[in-house]
Amino acid sequence: MEELAAAAGIPVRTLRFYRERKLIPPPRREGRIAWYNHHHLARLRTIAALLERGHTLTGIADLADTFDSGRDVGELLSLGEVTEETPVRLTPEQLADYFEGEVTPENLASAMALGYLAIDGDEVVHVSRRLLDVSAALVREGIPLAEVMAAGLAVREHADVLAQIFIDLVTTHDADPQRLRPLAKSVVEAELSMALDRHLRKT
Repeated sequence: MEELAAAAGIPVRTLRFYRERKLIPPPRREGRIAWYNHHHLARLRTIAALLERGHTLTGIADLADTFDSGRDVGELLSLGEVTEETPVRLTPEQLADYFEGEVTPENLASAMALGYLAIDGDEVVHVSRRLLDVSAALVREGIPLAEVMAAGLAVREHADVLAQIFIDLVTTHDADPQRLRPLAKSVVEAELSMALDRHLRKT
């Protein structure tokens, strides 16, 4: 357990908590020895990626159960998970179909470092169906995947700043946090649309 926690970069107590919540499968046991393998490490990295994208542990537990049982992740939409992003599970061949000729070891490493992809057993988990589809569309427009991911990182940094602006606004004025997401999205989408118009007129 200590070796697995160190490889995943998490405290042992966190790993124990994940085990108790059944977020990772039990280890293989030989007498008093518990053996973990690369599948357990991949699951922990998937959990880290999902947490970074805004999923709750309860939602991740539901997703893990759905993936393991072979059910459609769309079934989870009725559970009220806070995040709007739905992870998608792919075979390596399906991922290659999305990004024909762009699924290189370098791009895979970058996507995993960004938290977009995680490996779970023989499959790949992308943390957001929407980001997967948009990224594939940009690549089809002729933009290299490496540049798409670099742009995604820049957008993430700005998105974090924008999110904090709205969270501070709601906190300062004791507003209803449940109303934050749609209102913040509307403001950002409107401002981005107008900014694109301004910049496109200059070209």
